[in-house]
Amino acid sequence: MTTEIKGISSMATRLVLAELVAAFQQRWGRRVAIESVGGVDAARRVQAGEAFDVVILASDAIDKLIASGHLLADSKVDLVRSGVAVAVCAGALKPDISTEDAVRSAVLAARSISYSSGPSGVSLARLFERWGIAEDIQGRIVTPPPGIPVGTLVASGEVELGFQQLSELMHLEGITLLGPLPPAIQIVTTFSAGLCSGSQHGEAVRALLDSMNSPEAAAAKRRQGMEPA
Repeated sequence: MTTEIKGISSMATRLVLAELVAAFQQRWGRRVAIESVGGVDAARRVQAGEAFDVVILASDAIDKLIASGHLLADSKVDLVRSGVAVAVCAGALKPDISTEDAVRSAVLAARSISYSSGPSGVSLARLFERWGIAEDIQGRIVTPPPGIPVGTLVASGEVELGFQQLSELMHLEGITLLGPLPPAIQIVTTFSAGLCSGSQHGEAVRALLDSMNSPEAAAAKRRQGMEPA
């Protein structure tokens, strides 16, 4: 029996990877199991030496794992570009987010705000600092526990205004998706993949990444709220 390819990814790519893996398995008959967790936790587990064959994370996180020798430098493949969207609990009032000023006003008016601890969250924190409101809203920011999507906190009513990757919000029940951030402040994260240095399945992983980055994979990426990288 052929050993399965084992991978780890951030939550933002969970659904698109499920589609892409299914297509690969159907074509090649090779089993693939990718665990999706919080991006920070995923990187920590790889750095701690946990055995994987492939890692899919934000591009800068992949670069760090390459620099530390955990991934092979020549194996990096940019897979998707993903933007941030905004959501409120289903049935709640829908604030205007059509412009930068409107988003700023919505943030200031919200009783509670949440965003991820990943790259998009870091960029949002910088945006709030640039707006000069970081101190004003600090006490209203709810940090999601590792592996818990922001959208889940919004759906439960714990958070009034949530920012998260569109791919993580678009299929979630219990929320109203207000839409993507306006172009002037949109935060786009590139998610990339890399082959683990200690993998015994290098040829199969490279075939998997070729499949995930093929023109045929573009439709699946768009179905999940992302764009091919």
